[in-house]
Amino acid sequence: MKINILTSSRSDFSLLKNLILEMKKNKKFKIKLIATGSHFSKKLGNSHKEILESKIKIHHKINISNNISSPQKLLKDMGIMSNKLTKIINSNKPDLFIVLGDRHEILFSALTAYISKVPIAHIHGGELTMGSLDDGYRHSITKLSSIHFASHREYKNRIIQLGEQPKLVFNVGGLGAENIKKTRLLNRSQLEKKLKIKFRNNIFTINIQPEISKEKTILLTKEILQVLNKHKEKTLIFTLPGSDRFNEVIIKKLRKFVKKNTNAHLFKSLGGIKFLSCLKISDAIIGNSSSGILEMPSFKNATINTGNRQTGRIKAKSIIDVEPKSSAINKAIKFIYSKKFRLIKSKSFNPYYKKSTAKKIVKIVNTMNLKKVKIK
Repeated sequence: MKINILTSSRSDFSLLKNLILEMKKNKKFKIKLIATGSHFSKKLGNSHKEILESKIKIHHKINISNNISSPQKLLKDMGIMSNKLTKIINSNKPDLFIVLGDRHEILFSALTAYISKVPIAHIHGGELTMGSLDDGYRHSITKLSSIHFASHREYKNRIIQLGEQPKLVFNVGGLGAENIKKTRLLNRSQLEKKLKIKFRNNIFTINIQPEISKEKTILLTKEILQVLNKHKEKTLIFTLPGSDRFNEVIIKKLRKFVKKNTNAHLFKSLGGIKFLSCLKISDAIIGNSSSGILEMPSFKNATINTGNRQTGRIKAKSIIDVEPKSSAINKAIKFIYSKKFRLIKSKSFNPYYKKSTAKKIVKIVNTMNLKKVKIK
């Protein structure tokens, strides 16, 4: 069975990594990985290096400019990507095309596979994130796909509500939640050596992603940094946003903040192991990243989620939703150190965790007769 898997960013590869390694164990599968998007962006950390460090071969590289300054430039990039991907698909003739998530690169790659009449398996469909364009991308990918691997029963039900065949929709859990259980993380001292910083007693990991408009992105970033400016006794670990429109607004403000605050450290891309290790030792992740929803609850540490980007997702009890206002964010920071919150997080669990997620996906694909899967 010839399977093509596409990855477009550090975030989706960190989820796909263990699945790819699990699939490679099966001699029935002939896996070819296609890398594109921000993986080859120097500005965003050249995350393709993490793929190579994982001893996973990149069979096809699709370089694009990652210019998301306007819809016109983004669409031009997507046209280039689709054209190159068409040639790859025609050459590989895959039996199945696997994609994960909801980015614009994923939508255009799914559309290319769909037009090429290749069955698509979509991971992490059926979710809601009403504060970003990703919501529309995700549901569109669902309608282009034939096989669906949902991370929660509620999302499975939503995929079926969208008109998909129930027998081809599977609730397997979240790959990110499972990866935490399977990954050997770094301890505090190991992480200090890797990052070349000395941690203070308390640590925050901060990941801010663009909101639906430039104005909302500016406001969110400004309010978070205003609060963090008062926490000079803590180590602040920042990671850059992904390749989304208005990310430059965030990057500029983060660089300015880090330059003025010696307790703040900015990383283009930490990679999966270092990022998860940071979450493990942090008191909280602050921002509007999906990592705070899908992964941080596994560590029973706090997520201070602000803005609208993650509105609609199922959330653990350890997640605190607050308005993008400095007063509300500061109140949440005080709350995470209270006895009440310590009790809450001790009883909290990650709703996306299910045992053997990757193995379940491999088993389902392995036993499936793709010739009987109707190309939509």
